[in-house]
Amino acid sequence: MEKHHHERSSFSGKLGFVLAAAGASVGLGNIWRFPYLAAKYGGGIFLLVYIILALTFGYSMIIAETALGRMTRKSPVGAFGKFGKSKWLSFGGWINAIIPVLIVPYYSVIGGWVIKYLLEYMKGNSQKLAENGYFSDFISNGKSAEICFLVFALLTVAIIYAGVRNGVERVSKFMMPVLVFLSILITIYSVTRPGALAGVKYFLVPNLENFSWMTVVAAMGQMFYSLSIAMGILVTFGSYMKKDFSIEGSTTNVEVFDTAIAIMAGLMIIPAVFAFSGGDPDTLQAGPALMFITIPKVFASMGFGTPIGFLFFLLVLCAALTSSIALTESAVSTFQDELKWNRKKATVIVGIIMILLGSLSSLGYGPLGFVKIIGMQFLDFFDFLTNSVMMPIAAFTTCLLISRVIGVEKIEEEVSVSGGTFRRKKIFNFMIRYLCPIFVAIILLSSVANAFGWISM
Repeated sequence: MEKHHHERSSFSGKLGFVLAAAGASVGLGNIWRFPYLAAKYGGGIFLLVYIILALTFGYSMIIAETALGRMTRKSPVGAFGKFGKSKWLSFGGWINAIIPVLIVPYYSVIGGWVIKYLLEYMKGNSQKLAENGYFSDFISNGKSAEICFLVFALLTVAIIYAGVRNGVERVSKFMMPVLVFLSILITIYSVTRPGALAGVKYFLVPNLENFSWMTVVAAMGQMFYSLSIAMGILVTFGSYMKKDFSIEGSTTNVEVFDTAIAIMAGLMIIPAVFAFSGGDPDTLQAGPALMFITIPKVFASMGFGTPIGFLFFLLVLCAALTSSIALTESAVSTFQDELKWNRKKATVIVGIIMILLGSLSSLGYGPLGFVKIIGMQFLDFFDFLTNSVMMPIAAFTTCLLISRVIGVEKIEEEVSVSGGTFRRKKIFNFMIRYLCPIFVAIILLSSVANAFGWISM
């Protein structure tokens, strides 16, 4: 390593890392995917399975990726490449690095929708947003959806341009407390509606009758999304982490924070929708429909629709921004490390890619609606490709790298560098060597089979 090479950015302290990593993981995935999946796959029993998986499988993957980043001081491609020149190793690094580049564009499109709703609530249009067809009219109108997308994308790029401490860390430190405060506020409001307690009970009390194999597969898929595993983010953030922080301590913080927010999202959404629909769990529709169609209706029917709607979408915007920042940071870091570009150039190029790919997703419901890939709009296709195909492959390569090439012992040493013992060492060992690769293969096969209609989920 030559001396004149640019100094690697770093987080100022442990709080900076934890809030940035928690910001990365608390995103749209927690707020719209988690409540929907929990409602669909058995409520309380889903929650229980999710927590068990997060404390074992999720935990092991976070430790592995963060330690890999800190050990090599590189983003994913460099981190994988450091241990040998074999083809599959560099493939593993690149797939980790490309995922954020594909997710950020469509994520920013949804971020744009959030901005649009936030502005409408500011104008006091809560009744208008609750009308049937409002959402589909908006997204099929190419021009207004595209403008909102550009605003969100440029906001993300501007924060990354400012750097790790001035941008990523500063924004996370401000937004995460706001997010927690708003979540608590809306949860209290939602849980105290008449009829909401049935929803609370369904979501928190495990009922074995609701358990199925899909409960496990869905919880596993959600956990990837929720904890930002296999997106190159944690490797990148780990590489900005100083040697004197405890990796294990920080991981536990991220895990607890993230799971708490996911549970709060469930409490914000499930009881309110239950109360609104008279206890029909089927009203909790998938993805965007839940956030942009059902929830505005729920708010409009409750009274106080405008202020609560405004606060809710403000919360969602904070969550979406902190995640898109982390994803973009991971992409920018790869370009800096691999192509030796400076930060400004890397940020501008990633920004251009974001706008080009994102415009496909943004216009995919309107002017480009006639284009379908395996029967999906651009946005759904990018979501499927990254979340169901590439992320499991990326996680699989990470497990192989650690168990077969680096050796679990090396990771254990890295975790113990900051003093202190590695408490859950046995779990980590067993998970990385045996269970994680098997789990990951199962997710990959079931989601691909589901997409092609060979099995129905």
